[in-house]
Amino acid sequence: MTQSIQLDAEALYTELLRGVKKLLAVAPQPVYLAGITSGGAWLAVRLQQDLGLEGDAGVISSSMHRDDFAQRGLALSAQTVLPFDVNGAHVLLVDDVLYTGRTLRAVINELFDYGRPASVKLAVLVDRGGRELPIEADVSAATLSLPEDQLLELACDSSGRLSFVLERKGG
Repeated sequence: MTQSIQLDAEALYTELLRGVKKLLAVAPQPVYLAGITSGGAWLAVRLQQDLGLEGDAGVISSSMHRDDFAQRGLALSAQTVLPFDVNGAHVLLVDDVLYTGRTLRAVINELFDYGRPASVKLAVLVDRGGRELPIEADVSAATLSLPEDQLLELACDSSGRLSFVLERKGG
């Protein structure tokens, strides 16, 4: 079952932008954005533009480091492209939904395959709790509690407008 939920992704993006601006104001510079495929990548590209940052935002995939690879297989998502030198960089990872922390663990492993960053921060649109690993967002636009059998995913239409889709696992 797929349904839309009454969670305004565009309004949350505005909150995320505000929070990231505050984070960048006190962070060592430069900070490089890397969005986690796919929702986080959409957000990172938009943040890069709205913040007036030079260059392109990176895209980072968790697929090669998933601890559930045997169950999920290789996802048909974008591959990692980091248009900056990771060594010594200050990196802001961007994701749409933070849940168990397992995707972030895999992404951090992927990031370290490219070098050793000076620091790594995390900005998410929604933190839905349910952590299985000790991972916390530095910036979160909203906190939302959902039943374990529901998946929350960000969608982006052809005009770039963001919305959320709520799905029941396995159905």
